[in-house]
Amino acid sequence: MTPTTPAPDTGSDSLARWLSDRRDTELVELLRSRPDLVVPPPASMGVLANRARQRASVFRAANDFTTAEFGIIEALARLGAVDEAVARKTLVDDLRGRITAKAVDRILDRLRSVLLVWDTPEGLRLVAAAVEAVPWRVGRTPETDAFTREELDVVLAELDPAQRGILDTLARTSPIGRTRDAAPGSDETRPVQRLLASGLLTRIDDETVELPHKVGQALRGEAPFDPASLLAPSVEAGTKAATDTNSTAAGAALELLRHCEDLVTALGRQPAPALRSGGLGVRELHRLAKALDLTDDHTALLVEVLAAAGLIARGNPDPAPSGDIDDYWAPTTSADGWLTANTAHRWAVLAGAWLDAPRRPWLIGRRDQNDKPIAALSAEVNSPTAAYDRRLLLEVLADHVAPTTAEVQAIAAWRRPRSAGHFGHETVSETIREATALALVAHGSLGSPGKALLHGGDAEAEMANALPDPVDYVLVQADLTVVAPGPLVAELAGRVALVADVESAGAATVYRISEGSVRRALDAGLGAGDLHALFSAHSRTPVPQSLTYLIDDVARRHGRLRAGIASSFVRADDPALLAEVLAAPVAATLALRAVAPTVAISQAPLAEVLTSLRAAGFAPAGEDASGAVLDLRPRGARLVVPRSRPRYAGPLPPNDEQLETLVRTLRAGDRAASAPASKPVRGDGSRTGGAATMALLQLAVHAKRSVTLGYVDAQGTATRRIVDPVSVAGGQLEAFDPATGSVRSFVLHRVSSVALVD
Repeated sequence: MTPTTPAPDTGSDSLARWLSDRRDTELVELLRSRPDLVVPPPASMGVLANRARQRASVFRAANDFTTAEFGIIEALARLGAVDEAVARKTLVDDLRGRITAKAVDRILDRLRSVLLVWDTPEGLRLVAAAVEAVPWRVGRTPETDAFTREELDVVLAELDPAQRGILDTLARTSPIGRTRDAAPGSDETRPVQRLLASGLLTRIDDETVELPHKVGQALRGEAPFDPASLLAPSVEAGTKAATDTNSTAAGAALELLRHCEDLVTALGRQPAPALRSGGLGVRELHRLAKALDLTDDHTALLVEVLAAAGLIARGNPDPAPSGDIDDYWAPTTSADGWLTANTAHRWAVLAGAWLDAPRRPWLIGRRDQNDKPIAALSAEVNSPTAAYDRRLLLEVLADHVAPTTAEVQAIAAWRRPRSAGHFGHETVSETIREATALALVAHGSLGSPGKALLHGGDAEAEMANALPDPVDYVLVQADLTVVAPGPLVAELAGRVALVADVESAGAATVYRISEGSVRRALDAGLGAGDLHALFSAHSRTPVPQSLTYLIDDVARRHGRLRAGIASSFVRADDPALLAEVLAAPVAATLALRAVAPTVAISQAPLAEVLTSLRAAGFAPAGEDASGAVLDLRPRGARLVVPRSRPRYAGPLPPNDEQLETLVRTLRAGDRAASAPASKPVRGDGSRTGGAATMALLQLAVHAKRSVTLGYVDAQGTATRRIVDPVSVAGGQLEAFDPATGSVRSFVLHRVSSVALVD
C-alpha cells in the first residue's frame, strides 16, 4: 500500500488551528487589534484566518510598526518563516548583536497580537503579506557610510540630468534596475557607470543595479533612518528643568489668549469677507495681522485654531456688514462663553483643537500647484494625516528633552518608517513652531500641560498649576504705565483693561493709560471718583500726580456735552457751549437743529453723532432718557452656527460585548464544521424539500437532538451553526443558539440545510 503524502500546510489552516487554541479573552484582544477583520462577522476560525492574511488588512495593521518590528519581519522572511516554521532560537541567533533576546520576544508578542506571526509546534510562522508591508527591499545589499545626509544632498544636486533621471526613476518605482551598462568594462562615461563609481548605485550582477536605501530616502525627501538599526536613534540628554519649561509655556499661553481675544474682537468689529473658495484673503489676513501687531504667519495660525475650535466661522453674521458679499468670517456665539471662561480652560480649548485638526496651518502663504498662494481657512490646508503626524512628533518631544530638529526627524522616521516621507525638515520645524506658539512646547520640550493633553490627562489642571497665581494688585508708574506682576483676578483685569491699553504682555503685563483710555472708562459709566478709588485700592505703589491730573482733566471736560436719541439729541448745561457746537462745520454734517438754548437734535444715529463731535474736538458723552451715561462700546458681530454633525471617521470599533459574542459565534461555527452529522436534508425551495426539513426539525424537537443548521440571513450571509430546536410553527423555528446564549427565531424558508448531530 502506497503511503499518502499529507497535504502541504498552506498557512491558513495552521493559523486557524492556532486561533482555535487561544482562550476567549485572548481572541477578544486579537480582534480588538484588527477591527477590520470582524466586518462582516466571520463564520469560523478558517474564515478569520483567511482575512488576517489579506494584503490590505495586513498593511493597515502594519502602519504603526517601528523599524525594529519591520526588522523582525525581515529576519523571519529571510529565514523562510512564510513557508515553514522557524525556531525562536534560530531567529535570536540570527539577530545576535543587534537586539537582545528579551526585546525580540517583546516584538514577537506584538506581532502575534495583530495576527502577523503565530506559533506552531515546530516554531514561528509569518503571514506572507507582512513581507510586502516592509518599507524597504527585503534582502537589500548592505550599505556603506560613504555619505552623510548633508553630503548626499550636495552630491545629488550636482548630478547631470541623465544621472538624476535614472535615480529618480528607481526612487519612484523599484530600487532594482536592469541595465547592460552594469557589467565591468562598460563605457565609463555612461551614466550608470558614473553612478556606480560615485557610490550612488550598487552593482548586484552584470545586468542588475540597486539604489541604496539612503539615496532613495534623500531623493524622496524622507527623513533619514537606518533600516538595519533595530534600536531607536540616540539623543543627547537635555538639561532644561521641567519647571522652567512649564513656566515659559504658561507665559506663552497668556500671550496666546490675549492675541486670540484681540482677534475675536477685531473680527466682531469688522468681519472679514470670505473668498469665493471659502478661505480668508491675503489682504484681510494682513489687515488682521496689522491690527494685532503680529506677523501674517502667526495670525494665520490663530485664525486656523479659532476656526478649528468653533470660535469663528463663515456665514452671514448679525449684524451683517453692508455690501454685496454673501459670507464673512466672524466670531460665533460660542466665542462669548469662551471669552468669560477661566484661563486654563480657554487654553485647553485652543490647544486641543489644534492637536486634532486635520490641517497644516504652516502651509498658508506657500504656493500651490498652480503657483497661487494658499489662503488661510481654505481647503488647500487640509491634510488627512496632519493630526496623526502631529501627535507622533509631540510624542518624540515628550520622550526626549530638547532634541534638535534633525534628531526629531530621525526618531519619528524610525518609529513610523512607512510614514517617513511625512517628516521632512520643514514639516518638523513648522510643527514645533506651532506647538511652541500654542504653549504646548517650550525650550524645545513638551511641557506638563502638553503631555497631559497628548496622553488624555487633565490638561486644564496642569496648565492651572503652571500659571502664576492671580494677583489683586498693580504697580502704577510715574510715566502712566501700570504693571501687573502676574495674571490679574477677573474683576480687576476687566476694570484695568477698561481704563488702560495693553502695551506688552507675558508673565507680567504692562498697560498704558492715556486720555483716550480714560475717556473710554468714563464712556462706560465710571466716574472720576471711581477711577481714583480703583488705583488707590489696588496700586502697591503711590498713585502719581500725573495720573490724578489726567483723570481729573478728562473727567472735567467729559460729559459737559450730552447726546441722546431723537434720532439723536445734543444737550449742554452751558448754552454757550451748545452755540459753539452749532457754529462749527460739524453741525451742518450732522444736520443739528437747536430746539432750545441747551438742546439740539439730529437725524443721525447716536454713535455717528458722538464720533463726529469727538473728531471735531468736543468731548460728548452718551446718555439715555433718564440722563444716565450710556455704554456704547460696540458688541461685535456674531454668527449663530448650528451644531454640526461629527466628521465620519469610519465604522465604530466593536465593543467588548460584541467581540465576546463574535468569539462565541466563531466557536459555534467551528463546532458545526467539525461535528459528525447524519445525511443533511437540504431546503431547495420545493414542497418536498420543505416538508422534509420540517419533519427533521420536528423530530429533533421531540427527541431533543441538536442539529447543524445552514441558514441565509436577510443580508444574504450564509452561516452554518449547531442549534437546539425548541419548537417549529408558523413558518418559524425557535431554537437555542449556543453562540448567543439565547433562544432565536429562524425563518424556515431561509433554512438551506438541516442535519442531526450524531
